[in-house]
Amino acid sequence: MKFGFVAKHRGAWPVQMMCESLGISRSGFYAWLSRPRSQHSLDDEVLGTRVRQSFLASDRTYGARRVWHDVLAMGHSCGLHRVERLMREQALRARPRRRGLPADRGQRSVIADNVLDRQFQADAPNRKWVADFTYLWTAEGWLYVVVVLDLYARRVVGWSMQANMTSQLVADALMMAVWRRGKPVELLHHSDQGSQYTSEHFQDLLKEQGITCSMSRAGEIWDNSAMESFFSSLKTERTSRKVYRTREQARADVFDYIERFYNPTRRHSTLGYVSPVEFENAQKA
Repeated sequence: MKFGFVAKHRGAWPVQMMCESLGISRSGFYAWLSRPRSQHSLDDEVLGTRVRQSFLASDRTYGARRVWHDVLAMGHSCGLHRVERLMREQALRARPRRRGLPADRGQRSVIADNVLDRQFQADAPNRKWVADFTYLWTAEGWLYVVVVLDLYARRVVGWSMQANMTSQLVADALMMAVWRRGKPVELLHHSDQGSQYTSEHFQDLLKEQGITCSMSRAGEIWDNSAMESFFSSLKTERTSRKVYRTREQARADVFDYIERFYNPTRRHSTLGYVSPVEFENAQKA
């Protein structure tokens, strides 16, 4: 490591001075410099490039385990600890997660039982959908984002974005999911007790589509933790470090995250580190 440090910085400081400071001999350094590189070192250089490629492709959001699965998918055989070391050496560190959802002070109309009961696994598509909303700040004001997630493959099947949080916004997200997935049968829709979800407008829509309603208990965020996890990823991996001048910019960025990264590409730990689209396609094959 000391010889490597001298080799890296010899253009900035004299070799003799660095060798004396580090307690190594100059002749030893030059002997090391002329020595052929080991195969392990050469492999590290190739793997290090692949590690960095995966990290940057994830928009600097992947930790070592997801990067490791990317490297394996590229056809390279290595261990997780080696990827962790190569990331440390290149100072590649994923952003920490953050959480935070807005308070809803609207009036509740219909409160449903918690039928989902924290059973976040589904044995087939279109059996259990969870939904919630978050909000993003822009120079034009708030942009509200509603998402519907299919628990089978953790795939976003519906979404809607507007400047105002209304029952129509959550209805639009639901109807996008119905349109994209076909009218499901024996479907459970779970949300929190937000006034938009408890509204007569939305409840009538659920009944019209033959969808069973489930709601989290008051104050129990873990009753909808799968949805909380998605919004945490969205903010940590994309929106929290952005400054949006317009709502349209924010809307386009959220669309890009969902449809171009999260659904088709992002490796999901719950799915064995494949993307939602890959998981569904594999189950169909």
